[in-house]
Amino acid sequence: MAAIETSGLTKRYGSDVLAVDDLDLTVEEGEIFGFLGPNGAGKSTTIDMLLDYVRPTAGSATVLGFDAQSETESIHERIGILPDDYGLYGRLSGREHLEYAIDLKGADDDPDELLDRVGLGADAGARPAGDYSTGMAQRLVLAVALVGSPELLILDEPSSGLDPNGVGMVRDIARETAARGGTVFFSSHILPQVEAVADRVAILNQGGVVAVDSIDGLRDSLGTGTTLSVTLDEVPEDVAFDDLADVSAVTTDGRTVTVTCRTPEAKLEALDAIRETGAAVLDFSTSEASLEELFQAYTVRDGAGEGSR
Repeated sequence: MAAIETSGLTKRYGSDVLAVDDLDLTVEEGEIFGFLGPNGAGKSTTIDMLLDYVRPTAGSATVLGFDAQSETESIHERIGILPDDYGLYGRLSGREHLEYAIDLKGADDDPDELLDRVGLGADAGARPAGDYSTGMAQRLVLAVALVGSPELLILDEPSSGLDPNGVGMVRDIARETAARGGTVFFSSHILPQVEAVADRVAILNQGGVVAVDSIDGLRDSLGTGTTLSVTLDEVPEDVAFDDLADVSAVTTDGRTVTVTCRTPEAKLEALDAIRETGAAVLDFSTSEASLEELFQAYTVRDGAGEGSR
């Protein structure tokens, strides 16, 4: 059973705005799945339809096998949500928020353990939530999402307002959830965080999916391969790469030659071609395209827009 599955999911606002366009998406149980896209791509609208906060114009969605529109209660009993836009009761303490959530779900969690898990602790838990900083409020809402050990965590910008330790905590919670068989579906603008934990990612642009794959799969699809950077003892003469089919780009900056190779074998062939210039190799390094570079390649290529959803 898929944790999330959409078929032709579409949302229009009026006659002019197509927020989500014929979205087909499958998130498998046990995955950590990154949901990415520029502002206005349709990420938040998609999440809102999965949670039945917004009704689709067309298409369908299931969450944990339940219909997202007709079986909403069954879904919400089994999931944890950290929304991008949330509100806390300023007069209630952090602990009281958790006690309420535990009672609402009929769970048996220990509120103090949840507070510790998100790095708040008993002292912070006793304070009114109205006195919390943005980062503390984000940690509390994450703790609420963890009540009942949900089968699926839906996290919309979970690192908003968090310091580096908090960002690391979110990664740890995602891994722990997947390790016990749960699923994590999250949207984030902090792409290195997504790259560090996601099994697969979907890149959304202008309401439609432009890519779904592992990060290595995205690299292969774009032919980005590996970048080889070689520093020489002198400015190199023209290097002949014409016979190397798996070299896609070459640039020279002073004594440094940078070569993009589609295959591992091409790196050795490129090094040999550089050595044939007679220059001595002083240093070299290799790197793969980051998720940020892949994201830019997919969204700029397809014309990213700006918006609020």
